[in-house]
Amino acid sequence: MFIASTRVPQQERSRATQARLLEATVECLVERGWSGTTTTVVAARAGVSRGAQLHHYPTKAALVTAAVSHLTERRAAELRTEADALPAGPRRLDRVVDLLAAAFTGPLFVAALELWVAARTDAELRDALVPLEARVGREMHRLTVELLGVDERRPGVREAVQSTLDLLRGLGVANLLSDDSARRTALLQSWKRQLTALLTPDDGPPDAGGASGSARP
Repeated sequence: MFIASTRVPQQERSRATQARLLEATVECLVERGWSGTTTTVVAARAGVSRGAQLHHYPTKAALVTAAVSHLTERRAAELRTEADALPAGPRRLDRVVDLLAAAFTGPLFVAALELWVAARTDAELRDALVPLEARVGREMHRLTVELLGVDERRPGVREAVQSTLDLLRGLGVANLLSDDSARRTALLQSWKRQLTALLTPDDGPPDAGGASGSARP
């Protein structure tokens, strides 16, 4: 009993240490960029010893990709919770697109962009990031299908969903250096109208309980 009761707190402390490191990593990426995000800086910000940081994440690439993966999962859960509170009806699509658009301007998106740019010339980071980006892309696609309540078995639905994500990603990049909110709002309003037409079946608007299909490759 003593061994078991000791192990649980140790596991909890280990998870808490990892969580602090991952949160601190994203904060550093947003504030300092890739070059300014060192494992030493992250450990200090998280209040964790260098030894503990190296134990959990022995390389910078391992640390930053774990941080993006962890926070992506958490943000997806938050989006589901926020979407659950949305009313059903014709305006739901607009609200879901707004939720997704906000996700592509938040700190996690900024941190991910730092990694994408750095990975172009950093082979170790690229090797770690490519499979993560593929998985995150698939999960984001599935989540969008789920939140919109559409059926990807219908022709054109899969492409409409992916076009939405590609548009939101591009608008997020355009918003990095200057306030692009006016143009962004106009484009989103236009796309919402087009998306409604693309996703609305002949017998009515998208159903929030619709079936989801496969994600992008």
